[in-house]
Amino acid sequence: MTDNAPVIARIEGRAGRLTLNKPKALHALDRDMCEIMTNALVGWANDDAVDLVIVDHAEGTRGFCAGGDIKLLSDSGKKDGVEGRAFFAEEYRLNTLIHNYKKPYISFLDGVTMGGGVGISVHGSHRIATPNTTFAMPESGIGLFPDVGGGWFLPRLDGELGMWLALTGARLKGEDVLAAGVATHFAPADSLEALKSKLSTEGVGALEGLQTSAKGGFEQYRAIIDSCFSKDSVEEIIAALEADGSEWANKQLAALATKSPTTMKVALRQLRAGGQMKTFEDNMRMEYRIGSRIVVSHDFIEGVRAVVVEKDNAPKWSPAELSGVTEAALDAIFAPVDEELTFLDV
Repeated sequence: MTDNAPVIARIEGRAGRLTLNKPKALHALDRDMCEIMTNALVGWANDDAVDLVIVDHAEGTRGFCAGGDIKLLSDSGKKDGVEGRAFFAEEYRLNTLIHNYKKPYISFLDGVTMGGGVGISVHGSHRIATPNTTFAMPESGIGLFPDVGGGWFLPRLDGELGMWLALTGARLKGEDVLAAGVATHFAPADSLEALKSKLSTEGVGALEGLQTSAKGGFEQYRAIIDSCFSKDSVEEIIAALEADGSEWANKQLAALATKSPTTMKVALRQLRAGGQMKTFEDNMRMEYRIGSRIVVSHDFIEGVRAVVVEKDNAPKWSPAELSGVTEAALDAIFAPVDEELTFLDV
């Protein structure tokens, strides 16, 4: 790619092509990238020359999209949060546009796919994983929450896989991404360019014959996942894992011990509520409310400092214990905001 734009938007054959092009940041999303993608998708929605959309990343990098612009959000949160809320609004509108898009939307998750990268892929009609794919929603480790529609798609994965992924930040790799239902197809990495070319000329039928099922490495732990992570509170989940006492359960406990108590409780309420919601838009309104509060919170700013900036990996959460996170505090995070999220009419 020679174009310097952070997303290369063009039409090739019958396909609208969106290629993420910010390799030094593993194509982490910023507001400009969201705007480019949104404008292209809106333009192609009623363009008879475009039959489908292909989303990928520039060659030679190990990430499809590593997340969102965490530094922008943190810097905004240290002030008034206005810029952070504007980014969330742009990103969440894009997520909703993708979810509602009437043409096939085919993303190639060939590399690190986390946070914001999940939001621009998992809501589309076709998601292709490869042996290079690493999927995760690691937000609770920096005091954030599994947004970009996580409240919608995570509780709709089989059993309690979504709650496990949301709370622990567990990573899925390769065929596990397909097995979990995050991806719809799996393909060898060296076949992708030929596949994209075929999609551009032949249409979505080019996906026929790709692998569409797999046995996940996490399957051996499904009974524990579904039992322990089905509880009604984070405290009960931890107690269930402690009672199980297996090596795997203890690893999950160790992971949970590093997370923000507040955002673990936020994530649990978010997923339980999102799983009951009737529309994607309702879920995104909820997530915008949460994001508006979390972006200016102590735990998010401290989490970014500890994990991303200074990298001492020793965040000082406040409250430091789950018992300190009250229902009243959660109610305030989920409460309506003065300016609710609005959506594009496409």
